[in-house]
Amino acid sequence: MKMANWCVRAIRQSSSIIASPSLVRATPRLLCTAAQQKSSGTGTEEENGAQKPEPGAAEKAFTEEKMQLEEQLKDVTDKYKRALADTENLRQRSQKMIDDAKLYGIQGFCKDLLEVADILEKATESVPKTEVSAANPHLKNLYDGLVMTEVQIQKVFKKHGLVKLNPDSQKFDPYEHEAVFHAPVEGKEPGTVAVVTKVGYKLHGRTLRPALVPLRGEVQYVDN
Repeated sequence: MKMANWCVRAIRQSSSIIASPSLVRATPRLLCTAAQQKSSGTGTEEENGAQKPEPGAAEKAFTEEKMQLEEQLKDVTDKYKRALADTENLRQRSQKMIDDAKLYGIQGFCKDLLEVADILEKATESVPKTEVSAANPHLKNLYDGLVMTEVQIQKVFKKHGLVKLNPDSQKFDPYEHEAVFHAPVEGKEPGTVAVVTKVGYKLHGRTLRPALVPLRGEVQYVDN
């Protein structure tokens, strides 16, 4: 019974302390003070974060070194591209020289053979056609052999890109023809090849020997 009375008194005293007006008034003050401290602390952190520290000497040196390296990289890249372009141009020129050597390497040899072809042509033209008959078998066989030889040598020329130029009755072309003199020829327009005194040749489209031709009237060049 005594224990129960003591518990009741303890509960009543605790309730009176909690309900004390001074304690109630102090609690809002404590809360306001905590809120102000929290607000003040937050503002200080924001202000500290907004102020960036000035870069030091090490950071400035790093930035300058970075800019120098970027400039060096740009310069080296430009030189590398130029070197690649020069190398490609050199390769193309070298390849063209090789191709030209393959095409025109026999130019000197062809020029020497042209004299042989000219002699064969003159030989066949000098034989009178009336004498080439069965009545003269030796001459006929010789003539036929010369003709066959001339035909065969022209086939060999054509196989290696050597083409005959016979510009009879064509317009004069200074890149393929060489005028030796002017001659009045009836039925020919001025600047026209009157007759071919010596045929020309082209090797893979390049004039190896111009055709020797007389002209009628004034020279009129062909536009290329």
